[in-house]
Amino acid sequence: MTQERTPVDAAQLQRSLRFSKLPEPIRLEDTIEERPTATHDSVSGDYNPDWWLIRMGGL
Repeated sequence: MTQERTPVDAAQLQRSLRFSKLPEPIRLEDTIEERPTATHDSVSGDYNPDWWLIRMGGL
């Protein structure tokens, strides 16, 4: 029994190579960036940890 071979064009071959496997997994640690929200001004001492609450009208 003979099998029929269909011609594969270059675009189809490139798509099948690109989408034939899943991307590499990304660790959760690599998706998080931690940095302070406000820096403490030690010279004047104007740091207020509740600034956002005061500014947004919560108090």
